[in-house]
Amino acid sequence: MIAVLNQVVDFVEEHLTEEIDVAGLTSRLGTTEYHVRRMFSSLAGMPLSEYIRRRRMTVAAADVIEGRDLLDIAVRFGYGSTEAFSRAFRAVHGVSPGEARRDGGPLRSQPQLRFRMTIEGNTTMDTRIADQPAFRLVGHTARVPLIHHGPNPHIQAHIASLPDAEHVRLKALSNTEPAGLLQVSADVDPDYTEGSELTYLHGVAVSEGTPVPEDLDAIPVPAGAWAVFRTAGPYPAALQSTWAATASDWFPSNPWRLRPGPSVVAILDRAADFSTATTELWLPVERA
Repeated sequence: MIAVLNQVVDFVEEHLTEEIDVAGLTSRLGTTEYHVRRMFSSLAGMPLSEYIRRRRMTVAAADVIEGRDLLDIAVRFGYGSTEAFSRAFRAVHGVSPGEARRDGGPLRSQPQLRFRMTIEGNTTMDTRIADQPAFRLVGHTARVPLIHHGPNPHIQAHIASLPDAEHVRLKALSNTEPAGLLQVSADVDPDYTEGSELTYLHGVAVSEGTPVPEDLDAIPVPAGAWAVFRTAGPYPAALQSTWAATASDWFPSNPWRLRPGPSVVAILDRAADFSTATTELWLPVERA
């Protein structure tokens, strides 16, 4: 995976002034666009699309400072107007092209990335592969923003809005793995951009043929393999650390890759105040 990401970076660098077909590139590299975008975002700390934009604006800044025609520069880097180019330039550098040309800056350069894998060998991830038949995730959904670190207040508010009796009713419906009450993230931006919207479901997993009450939302899940990561400790910090480690440690070291689908967190045990918890993170995977 590390080698693939570096090949993607090299390809981007060679085609900064062209339309970059990420899907075609990843297919030629023997992987999927979905997996590459998720791994890139997790390891680089920014979406692939944002990296491409930053690199383009870094190189374009030299043309701006040299006094080249602004429309020619915009067209060269794939923008249809000087206004669109100027917005992208300001988003990266914090100043307009005119201000940069007049004052020589300030400019914010994005260096070319290079991914390296560091093997620590001092942390064992408690992982299993589960081959699951088709099932459904049922419960109550809400559209919420993606937050990478710390509790998500939008999710907390959604769960708090449900009466205690509803949690009991949902738990009684559960009849397949992942077991118990679940935290489900679906329709996630492949770039995993913080602040982007996702569908959050508070509910349970039921077998494909289980009748579902009409007042509940349902997400169908096809049959397939899942990587299941168990963790225990402070909540949600330990879970978020495990999530990050799947990209930095587990996927680069194992012959699996992410496939499109919801990610699921099962709460196996927790303190009364939810300060600590034992959880299972379920991620849909396929052989790489």
